[in-house]
Amino acid sequence: QVHLVESGGGLVQAGDSLRLSCAASGRTFSSHSMGWFRQAPGKERDFVAAIGWSSRTTYYAGSVKGRFTISRDNAKNTVYLQMNSLKPEDTAIYYCAAKSSLGLATMSRDYNYWGQGTLVTVSS
Repeated sequence: QVHLVESGGGLVQAGDSLRLSCAASGRTFSSHSMGWFRQAPGKERDFVAAIGWSSRTTYYAGSVKGRFTISRDNAKNTVYLQMNSLKPEDTAIYYCAAKSSLGLATMSRDYNYWGQGTLVTVSS
């Protein structure tokens, strides 16, 4: 069982940076692939980024590649999402998710555990 709690959201201006954190409980955190998703008002939940258990593999949605960086610290049971050059279209609730099986995934149905989300609002 993995319990996830996101933090770090807030209101920023376009061009600013923000770092989201996701703290996980459970001794098996290091064996899970992790992902970040986001859901804008009135839209479906979309994949943002994923990272493997060892941090050697990462994958990004095209809309954030080059601006966002996913990382993890297994010693702290935490995964991060560094978001640079934020745009108004990045406004959404950001969710952290954990995947029990091996490999990265971009589909929300492949993830087993979810946090409650943290709101990011980017003003123009």
